[in-house]
Amino acid sequence: MKVRTRLTLLFTLVTAMLISFYGFAIYYSSKEARETSFYTELKSEAVAKANLFFQGALSEKEMHQLYKNNTQTLSEVQVAIYDSHFNLVYHDDSKVDYVKETPEMLSKIFNSKQLFFFLDDLQVTGIVYSHNGKQYAITAAAYDQYGYNSINHLLTISIISFITILVLIYLAGLFLSKKALSPAEKMVEQIKRINAGKLQLRLDESEEKGEFHELEKNFNQMLERLEHSFSTQKHFVSNISHELNTPLAAMTAELELALKKNYTQDEYQKIILNALTDVKNMTKLSGSLMDLAKASYDPAEISFSEIRIDEILMESYAKIRKENPQYKINLNIDPEIDEQKLIHTGNPYLLLVAFNNLIDNACKYASDNTCFIDVTAVSDHLSIKFINKGLPVSEKDQQNIFKPFYRAENSFDKKGYGIGLYLTQKIISLHHAQIQISSGENTTHFQIIF
Repeated sequence: MKVRTRLTLLFTLVTAMLISFYGFAIYYSSKEARETSFYTELKSEAVAKANLFFQGALSEKEMHQLYKNNTQTLSEVQVAIYDSHFNLVYHDDSKVDYVKETPEMLSKIFNSKQLFFFLDDLQVTGIVYSHNGKQYAITAAAYDQYGYNSINHLLTISIISFITILVLIYLAGLFLSKKALSPAEKMVEQIKRINAGKLQLRLDESEEKGEFHELEKNFNQMLERLEHSFSTQKHFVSNISHELNTPLAAMTAELELALKKNYTQDEYQKIILNALTDVKNMTKLSGSLMDLAKASYDPAEISFSEIRIDEILMESYAKIRKENPQYKINLNIDPEIDEQKLIHTGNPYLLLVAFNNLIDNACKYASDNTCFIDVTAVSDHLSIKFINKGLPVSEKDQQNIFKPFYRAENSFDKKGYGIGLYLTQKIISLHHAQIQISSGENTTHFQIIF
């Protein structure tokens, strides 16, 4: 079922319930008011006839004639008068006795002084009337034809109005829901035109602020992220293909040449050494790609635990020194730093990769292959600086240095793939930290703030 139809039916149902409640309240209150009003009328009629009878204004015969004449034109009230010994004193028409008073009924009237009840469709009232020191029980009964006609007319009008209003409400609901959901239909038509080859398309954002405007804006932002992701993926695949193709082509050429010619043992060793170097470079690139894949996982899927940052730094220091004996690393941890600041929640493997990249990067581009690491506390935050002395990084390079496969202007003579700093930035972000670069005259600083 469409949202439009569901909303219309729901709105109609709620309206029907409210109108039904209102109609029931009106009908019930009108019914109660009719009963109360007619009981009052019966009581007045009973007193009036008792006054006529006891005060002699009309004879009993004249009162009987008056009753018979009135019954031919309207529902006349039938009155009966009994004395305290339950003897009938007067009756409008004893042959057609509506109430058929019994001693028990008369006793109740004398005891309660006033009695109201239904007898089939008739309403009956019983009262005690005093005359010349004597008490009489008077009953008055009649069918409220005018009142019932009014109530039935009200009920008929209410049912017709209820059905008419529901139909109008349903039609109005369809019209209003169509108008309210027209932006959604427009969005659906525009979304149908967007596919993997047309990610540059965007939804038209309405000027009116509201839920649909927010939906359009967020959907466009999602498309921008998807387009950026697809573009990055294409760029990534293109660069990886190029980076892998270069060493593979060199290895293939050297090995094919070695098969065609006869070389001395030293020349074969040189060819094997070149091939081994290319294999190592490919292994290093493959390792970087694996690390990048791990850093790109959903954070919820990455294992985090409580770790000590200084221990990870020491492990990274030892690893880099072992792999690159020519590198010099000066690690300085502020002795006054609070030990608690060194404890964080993180993934030790990924942090080790990030620190390895920063140390290797600093040593590689330093004029003396030296990296200075300063661990201090800055405004209640842990700060780690990786400093090297060498050619400065330009402003343009500083803005792009954390992009994938980007190579700075002063790095083309160094072996690399442009993945390390991009990977490092992703890892640092995963740990809710920040990494910044600043470069001055012959000095470059990479600073991580936890």
